[in-house]
This record gives sequence, structure tokens and C-alpha cells, in this order.
Amino acid sequence: MDMVSESGPHGPLAVALGESMGVSPRPFLVAVMIAGSAAFATPFGYQTNVLVYQMAGYRYMDFVKIGLPLNLITWIVAVAAITWFFPF
Repeated sequence: MDMVSESGPHGPLAVALGESMGVSPRPFLVAVMIAGSAAFATPFGYQTNVLVYQMAGYRYMDFVKIGLPLNLITWIVAVAAITWFFPF
């Protein structure tokens, strides 16, 4: 499953969550968008990852070794940026 089809159902959930908490749903939607595009830990998260995975002969664990730290960095930066630029 790619990032677009995975992020699609989470948009309405993010809006509902924000509205039920009585805050702006915008930070929640931005978080869903960033999370949908941060698929670094698997070769199947994005189309170009699959191409590199097949053509260069990488192993699945190569993506995990590099992708998990990238996902962690993206998560930390995203939380900081979302709270800074999109306050509740």
C-alpha cells in the first residue's frame, strides 16, 4: 500500500479529532501529510525506493538501518515544526 492510499482515510479522522478537542484541525492534517510522505524504513513505501531496491541489489535491512533513524528525525522535526508554525 502506498502513502497516498494510506493517508487518505486518516484525513477525515484528523479533522474529527481536532474538532472533537475544540482546536484547529490544521496541525493534525499537516501531521498526516508529513507522516504519509515519511516512508523511509521500507523499500515499498515509495516508488523510487522500489526501483533502487531492485536495481541496486539492496537488502530489506539496508532500508531499515537508514530509514528508521530518518523516520525518527522526521518525527522530531515535524512535531517541533507543526507546533511552531501551526499552533492549536
